[in-house]
Amino acid sequence: MAKITRIKASNSRKKENTEDTPTITRKKVVVKDKKTARAKQKELKKVEKTVDTKTTGKKPFILFRPFVALGRYLRDSWREIRQVRWPNRKATWKMVLAVLVYTALFVLFISLLDLFFTWLFNLILGKA
Repeated sequence: MAKITRIKASNSRKKENTEDTPTITRKKVVVKDKKTARAKQKELKKVEKTVDTKTTGKKPFILFRPFVALGRYLRDSWREIRQVRWPNRKATWKMVLAVLVYTALFVLFISLLDLFFTWLFNLILGKA
């Protein structure tokens, strides 16, 4: 939910203000994203429907506990994944390019170290 503050200049003067300068009024406008509002409503309904052991005080039968724990884990993971802000295509390609450049530089660095140590060991062992 984003909060936007609009600043509006108006010609309306207060009674004590006798100058011809316009006064500035601020009006707060709250913009709601419809998708997030709907998602929150659905999530609240799901939470109300689910029976939690904290509210009922009952513990599931010992054989079902691993499945209950797995279900909670999957549910909570899905909620977290829905909150992730995924990058767009352009940002994704920039990150892929950065990884490829870094990998190429690292391979070059390791290769140079390998060549240097090979030359050094051959020099020490007298094979050169």
